[in-house]
This record gives sequence, C-alpha cells and structure tokens, in this order.
Amino acid sequence: MTKNMTVGNPAKLILFFTIPLLIGNLFQQLYNMADTLIVGRTIGVEALAAVGCTGSIMFLILGFTQGLTAGLSIVTAQRFGAGDEEGVRRSFAAGILIGGVITVFLTALSVALARPILILMRTPANIIDGAYSYIVVIYAGIAAAVLFNLLSSVLRALGDSRTPLIFLVIACLINIGLDFLCILTFQMGVAGAAVATIAAQLLSGGACIVYIARRFPMLHLRREHWRVTREEIFEHLRVALPMGFQSSIIAIGSIILQFTLNGLGETAVSAYTAAQKIDLIATQPMMSFGMTMATYAAQNYGAGNVPRIRRGVLQCAMMSVSFSIVMGIVNNVFGKNLIGLFVVGHPEVIETAQIYLAINGSCYFILSLLFIFRYTLQGLGQSFVPTFAGIMELCMRALAALVLAGMFGFAGACMANPLAWIGSCVPLSIAFLLTMRRLSYLAPAPEQSRA
Repeated sequence: MTKNMTVGNPAKLILFFTIPLLIGNLFQQLYNMADTLIVGRTIGVEALAAVGCTGSIMFLILGFTQGLTAGLSIVTAQRFGAGDEEGVRRSFAAGILIGGVITVFLTALSVALARPILILMRTPANIIDGAYSYIVVIYAGIAAAVLFNLLSSVLRALGDSRTPLIFLVIACLINIGLDFLCILTFQMGVAGAAVATIAAQLLSGGACIVYIARRFPMLHLRREHWRVTREEIFEHLRVALPMGFQSSIIAIGSIILQFTLNGLGETAVSAYTAAQKIDLIATQPMMSFGMTMATYAAQNYGAGNVPRIRRGVLQCAMMSVSFSIVMGIVNNVFGKNLIGLFVVGHPEVIETAQIYLAINGSCYFILSLLFIFRYTLQGLGQSFVPTFAGIMELCMRALAALVLAGMFGFAGACMANPLAWIGSCVPLSIAFLLTMRRLSYLAPAPEQSRA
C-alpha cells in the first residue's frame, strides 16, 4: 500500500514509517549477525575472525549496491510525490535496467579480485582460506542482494515500509535455519553461512516480485515503459552513482582500518568483529530515521513543499538523538553481556571489544544527525556534498588507522568511527542549512500544508 507523506503530521508519519523500517534493518543485520553468531559458537574463534575480516571488503561492493538502489528509488519517490504515475513506472524500468547491467559487472570483478584483496589486506595465513571461501560466495550472489534492495527501495519510495519488512523477517528466519543446516549437517564450514545468506536474500527478492505483481499496479510495466531515454538514465545515475560511490568510499576507509587490525593480531580482529555486530544493531534506529527522511524529503520535494521538509527534519532529529543517547548507555552498561553472545571462553576478546563499544556508543548522537542530514540531502537529489562527506569519512578513518592505532593500539583504531562521523557531519549540516535557505526562496509551501 502506498503512503503519501506530503500531508499529515510529519512526526507521526516519520515515526510510523520508521518503525517497520527499523525492524527490517534489524533483521537485515541479523543476516550477517546470524552468520557471525553461529560460526563463532559452532566452528570457533578462528572461523569468527575469518568471517569478520571480510566485513569491510564485503561492504565495499554490497554497500555500493545498497547506495545505488536507494539512489535509483529517490527519483521514483520524487515522481510519486509529484503525482506522476507514468513517471513512476518509467523510473522503475530505468532502475531495473541500470541495476542489471551494474550487477553483471560487479559480480565478475569482485569474484576475480576477492583473494588478491585479502592478501593485500595482510589477512592472517590461518584464516585467509576461510575468509576467501566466505566472501567469494557472497560476491557470486550479488544479484540476489541487488534484487531485494532495489525492489524494497522502490516499495519504500512509494511509502510502503511494512511489506519489505514482512518478507525480510521470513527470509531471515529461513537464513538462520539454513546456517545450521549448511554448517552442522552439510559440514560446509564458513562457506555454508554465505550460501544460507544468499538463498535467504533470493527468497525475499522473489517475494517482492510476487507482491508487486499482485498488489502494486502502479509498478506494472508495459513495453513503452522500457523505452528509457538517455536523459532518464542520466537523471537516475546522477543520484544513484554518487550514493553508491559514497558507500564504497566509506568502505575503503574500513578496509584501511581492517588492514591495521589484521596487524594487531587475531584477538583484535575477533574483538572488533564481535563489537561491530553489536554496534550495527545499536545504530539501526538512527539509520532508520535517516532512511525515512530520504523518502519523506523526496516526496515533499516533488510536491514543492520545502517548509514541511524543514519541519520534518527538526522533529526527526529530536526523536533520533533521543534514541542515540539510550543506545549509547546500553552499550556502555551491558556491552560485555552482549559480546558474550558471540564469544565463549575468551575473556581477553570480550574485554577488548568493550573498549570499542564504550568509545563508539558515547558518540552516537553525532551519527544520528549525520544520517538525517545525509539522507535528506539525497532525498532532495543532491549528490556532491554527501559524496564529499564520504571522502571526509575516508580521511578520518585512515587517520585513525595509520596514526592513532600506532599510538594507542586497539583504542586508537576504535576512534575511527567517531572521527569519521564528525568529519562527515560538519559539511552535511552546513550543506543542509544552505540548501533549505536556497529552496525556501525557490519553492514556497502551499497554504494548506502550513497548518
């Protein structure tokens, strides 16, 4: 069911759109967290480190596809907000064509370069084979990830954040079952966890296809919708490619950091892996509020209602910052208990991981604002500043990896995220304020929306 976010109370719309999105993002993280949890508790710490050290290079590619598909749906949301149904269909067709071509290219490239990248990152010899067997399967299944991300992004662009959640929850439960089946029954090792993840993503993407075919006539495509012009392709790529590259730029910073962690030893890698999984769960409320603002801003921008965008950002920031403070407290107080879910019998790993949670949790409020400003600007179709902010994140993470880690060890490496958030949030906040001022002169709000 579509939802028009150009009318009604902004805070209520944002909150109720965010809730299913948050649950969906949590279950999305449960994909990889299930792999890490089950691998760590059934195979051992060495296997846990093997899966964990692939996180940055996995995000390098999958993060690009997530940013790309989200960017393609921005144009769809803008056309929906403007009431252009034919434009929505043509945008959907353009997204499928662009996504298909890029998927083929990324799959071939990433599979071919998987092992050389692991070697370049100084992956420890005792875990490199396991790391390769996991990441090469993930890369081979990029199409499954793109399928679900594209279709779920389009559904959210039309205001439906609940349906992708339902399919994701079901697929996640199946993923957990397949993890145990592939690892314990079929003895596939860490590669079995990757196979389970790809199978679950493929299932959720297929469910989206069936749902769209039955319930979303606005997305039913005819022959004329596939005749996409060069101008339309460029319109989509202008937003989608920078969003994809932005994610990859951030991932490069993570790869540099992983390079440093690999040099600190297996304990550091295992601790960072376990703590990062907790961190990803804790930051999902902030990310979900941000993703909501992309749809909210895009629809209202299409409707030409700039003051409503400003009001929504303010109300969203109040909610998101509140959540960030709560999650930071939870990380600091209950961090060791949460890390114990992933690590059994290695107290030195748990103690080291708690350092990460304490440093990162104390700065979550900065991350919450970063997400809101970034996604709002992307919803407005802007690409340069979010990409520049991604470069700032890269520089700050590199600083922490190459300088602070050498000075302070693991604690220095843990400062990478807070520094990256500060470096990104500063240009994003300035750009948001300037953009709102500029748009206020160009597009005054309709009188009926000022109430």
